Amino acid sequence: MTATGKLRLGVNIDHVATVRNARGGAYPDPLRAAQIAEAAGADGITAHLREDRRHITDADIDALMAALTVPLNFEMAATEEMQKIALRHRPHAVCIVPEKREERTTEGGLEVAREENRLAHFIAPLREAGCRVSIFIAADRKQIEAAHRIGAEVIELHTGAYCDAHAEGDFAARDAELEALRDMAAFAHSLGLEVHAGHGLTYDTVKPVAAFPEVMELNIGHFLIGEAIFRGLDPAIREMRALMEEART
Repeated sequence: MTATGKLRLGVNIDHVATVRNARGGAYPDPLRAAQIAEAAGADGITAHLREDRRHITDADIDALMAALTVPLNFEMAATEEMQKIALRHRPHAVCIVPEKREERTTEGGLEVAREENRLAHFIAPLREAGCRVSIFIAADRKQIEAAHRIGAEVIELHTGAYCDAHAEGDFAARDAELEALRDMAAFAHSLGLEVHAGHGLTYDTVKPVAAFPEVMELNIGHFLIGEAIFRGLDPAIREMRALMEEART
């Protein structure tokens, strides 16, 4: 299979809110970051409203829904509270992610196979409301099959283990993780699922994943916000976009 179509970039703005919340007040504003990202070529904005509101807040979601002209990918845990918020806003997409209060960031993929019945009932109203439902999962055949059975339209493959192995210099583990991601992207595509990927991607790690022909979207946040401290958000995003496009050609 050859790569076709533009690879979309979703920019996650959570950690603009992290900086704001460290001090309190209204600055820096995640909406402003989203608008800069859009101008720099982002195809969508991702924001994770966590149960503990450690970064993005309800008011941020309100502002993003009111002002964005690109799609919002609303990351959320599979809880009744988050379902109600998603149904009220009806964002373009919702991505169901695992969430533990004690973790610093999302540490792995959602356990779909063990909670198949509950998750099928959970996502049904979201789909009926017109949201595209994505499931954030590890590159694991069992989880992909379960995501397909419950009616998800999209899966997002967790690239964290691949990126961590690269950062640690464990290139054998990195290459094994990359191979698993490649195989499971192809498998998910064969089931009719749209394939996205994200978590931990940097300039050094993005191109091998962007080269997978089945991957239609990458969601990248923490690295871009960190890079923006030194370079500004616009050039940081433009370089990531250029690397993604290089990989696809």
